[in-house]
Amino acid sequence: MIVIIESPFAGNRQENIRYARRAMLDSLRRGEAPFASHLLYTQVLEDSLPIEREMGISAGFRFYSVATLCAVYRDMGVSPGMLRGIDVALAAGLPIEYREIGYG
Repeated sequence: MIVIIESPFAGNRQENIRYARRAMLDSLRRGEAPFASHLLYTQVLEDSLPIEREMGISAGFRFYSVATLCAVYRDMGVSPGMLRGIDVALAAGLPIEYREIGYG
């Protein structure tokens, strides 16, 4: 099962990256194949530059067409970027699963 991971990124980036990694591990332990574009694309794009941020977000949204689930990890809240991802998932007909891993 290919799973899109939604978790916060902006704000306290170090803490949010740690949380996203924990979310990925949780998904892997469930036997899923998780994808977190905010962890991948921010390694080569600068999130603080609007054009690069939008490029990464748009590329990440393309994966929704092959995913089977959108997992929203919400221990640290639901950010505006996550809400945008949820809207895209719903438009793509993906089921949404809200998860907590006891973090934050």
